[in-house]
Amino acid sequence: MYEKKIPKDLNCGIVVTMEIIGGKWKTCLINDINKGIKRPGELHRSHPEASLRVINQQLFELEKHHIIVKKIFPVLPPKVEYSLTETGKTLLPLIDLMLSWGNEFKSMITVSD
Repeated sequence: MYEKKIPKDLNCGIVVTMEIIGGKWKTCLINDINKGIKRPGELHRSHPEASLRVINQQLFELEKHHIIVKKIFPVLPPKVEYSLTETGKTLLPLIDLMLSWGNEFKSMITVSD
């Protein structure tokens, strides 16, 4: 497995926050789960431009950081649902601020490929 040459300085709150939510889809996934989208297929359909692999990887990382919890139901076919932990819910005000800021300033931003 790849190991970074320069370790992250987790003494900085911004670095810690970005470690947890610093993926292209993580904040969107947290927001979707909070809105009630809980099944993996729903989350994938919610962001068709994101690859299945990336969505799954970011869900795994959010679970690893105890932001979401994955519940597997013992039925056939297997059923999986995600929900926010209490720690995950503390990120909602931050995500709401990011959403408001983005909506206010999106007309000023140009995206280049």
